[in-house]
Amino acid sequence: MIRVGVIGTGMIGQDHIRRMTSVLSGVEVTAVTDVDAAVAGEIGARIGASVFPDGASLIASPEVDAVVVCSWGPTHEEYVLASIAAGKPVFCEKPLATTREACQRIVEAEVAYGNRLVQVGYMRRYDFAYRALKMALDRGDIGTPLMMHCAHRNASVPSFFTKEMAITDSAVHELDMVRWMFGAEIAAVRVLEPRRNRHGGELQDPLFVLLEMDNEVLVDVEVSVNIRYGYDIRGEIVGEDGTASLGSPHPLSVRRDGQNSTPVPADWRERFLQAYDVEFQEWIHAIAGGGRPLGPSAWDGYAAAVASDAGVDALRSGERVTVSLAEKPKLYLESS
Repeated sequence: MIRVGVIGTGMIGQDHIRRMTSVLSGVEVTAVTDVDAAVAGEIGARIGASVFPDGASLIASPEVDAVVVCSWGPTHEEYVLASIAAGKPVFCEKPLATTREACQRIVEAEVAYGNRLVQVGYMRRYDFAYRALKMALDRGDIGTPLMMHCAHRNASVPSFFTKEMAITDSAVHELDMVRWMFGAEIAAVRVLEPRRNRHGGELQDPLFVLLEMDNEVLVDVEVSVNIRYGYDIRGEIVGEDGTASLGSPHPLSVRRDGQNSTPVPADWRERFLQAYDVEFQEWIHAIAGGGRPLGPSAWDGYAAAVASDAGVDALRSGERVTVSLAEKPKLYLESS
């Protein structure tokens, strides 16, 4: 049984705690902490977990075999580095850290440790539809890939949402997904600004992101965060011999009053519910008995951060921005 400590008991932290205590096997949540001590205390009492005053003491506790970081983004570097120093596997929700320099420090610390301990929460790699799409691509069903068309659509976003967040919070999932899908790095980014959606107010929405992969595949990503009708994630790969697309995100089809309708997920939690379950169950199995995480690595978190920074630069400048990565350490070449 893997004993897990959770740092951050906000919305995503509580969802992962629910997942680990009522859905998954081989795991027990033994410790929690949050800047809101009252919330952490209530959750700890409900699930029978110890409540710690801070992340550092939770990580150091002998009650904790592995750590899940769901706290505010700027705290991620501190907690991931502390977990590496303690030799404990750590699952970190995205972003790995909020700057490329911080991500690189994590990579360097893990390389110095000599083994993988870090997994980053890019859950699309665990979604059934994305896995089926990658399987079709890897089998050669559509021949050599040429292009991919993506859409990332939110019904709405909070008032504090900025146009940069359309890259750093929304499109960053596509930035990781296409690296995994094509087994290639992003070489350059451009961001175009279409006609503004009136529902977004002063926010520049939508955005059109163009990614150049280093294997010459081109990827376009429509990011619309005020689409109104629901949460809609789309993807189609165009190959030399055919195309392959993500299937419908909902298994239900309703025929009524002369119409055929399919429900659209309300948000990311509904769309990727099963992907989160699979992600965590595979992480637990991987680290059981002293194994190492097999999912998105610290290097993947670093590469996504660098590409995200390039996307923000491209958005602000209107220019094509190249993505420049450090040399990939051998540790991650072995696990790629």
